[in-house]
Amino acid sequence: MLRAAGLTLDNLDALVAALPSLADGVVITLQLTLGGGALAFVIAVTLGLTARSEVRLVRGTARVLIEFFRGTSLLVQLFWLFYVLPRLGVTLDSLVTGVLALGLNYGAYGAEVVRGAINSVPRGQWEAATALSMRPGRKLRKIIWPQAWAIMIPSLSNLLVMLLKGTAVAYIILMHDITYVTEQLRKTTHDTFFSYGVGMVLYFLIAGAIVLAANAIERRAKRRLGQGPVDVPAPVPTAAAPAGVMTR
Repeated sequence: MLRAAGLTLDNLDALVAALPSLADGVVITLQLTLGGGALAFVIAVTLGLTARSEVRLVRGTARVLIEFFRGTSLLVQLFWLFYVLPRLGVTLDSLVTGVLALGLNYGAYGAEVVRGAINSVPRGQWEAATALSMRPGRKLRKIIWPQAWAIMIPSLSNLLVMLLKGTAVAYIILMHDITYVTEQLRKTTHDTFFSYGVGMVLYFLIAGAIVLAANAIERRAKRRLGQGPVDVPAPVPTAAAPAGVMTR
């Protein structure tokens, strides 16, 4: 069974020898994921909010950008940034190119998540904030955003996992990420099942960490809204109560 899974001594020796390269690949993948995710979040919030603007030009520009980056391939965008921009006099580092492409592509998808979450906040919340004479910025920051944030977290975390998997295309711009290193391991072992199995496990572990972190953030956001479990303090004895007797 172990041999069928590729766990031979030769494969294990090759894996041990490749551990430093795998560690470097994990670091690069994390840099692409976290950098691209941070940029995507900024773009998502910016475009998601401007797509709701009452100014037609602002709203229209946001919609065009969202549909353009959603409607074109991440791979094509990556090629364009890495191979076409230098012809126009703009040369970017491979890591910067990867982060920029991932941020623009997934930020456009995230913009729809942000816009939808804000629109899903009950209308009564908007009206109550208006009745309190809140300015638009304060209304959004104090009333609307906290509720929308709790709604959008699951979808945004899902997009971040997809972005993690999207980093695999970065090897075509000479990034030695997990996909690149596992391909080198395959060339060494001549065992596709074993080599790419290692890569799948690494991606799975990183994705699992993202999901756990997102679940913790979601629970915290819901607790702040009073939607999560509330810790009830234990009853304490009062001065008037006999010793050993608890009062509520």
